[in-house]
Amino acid sequence: MIYKVYYQESQLQVPVRENTKSLYLEAADPREVRALLADRGYNIELIQLLEGNYLEYEQASENFHLEQF
Repeated sequence: MIYKVYYQESQLQVPVRENTKSLYLEAADPREVRALLADRGYNIELIQLLEGNYLEYEQASENFHLEQF
C-alpha cells in the first residue's frame, strides 16, 4: 500500500501548515511507515493511505515520488 506522510522536519518544530512537507512511501501499514521513518527525526503529523481515485490523483502530480528504503 502507498501512504502519504505529512511531517515537519524536526520534532522540536511546532506544526505550522505552511511548513508541512509530505512524502510518499510504500509499506504494509502505518506502523511500518513510522518504523521506516524513525531514524529521520521527523515530527509526523498524519499518515494517509492512498487508494483508488486519491492514489490516481497523487500519481498524476509532478511531485509524486516514492521514497526508497
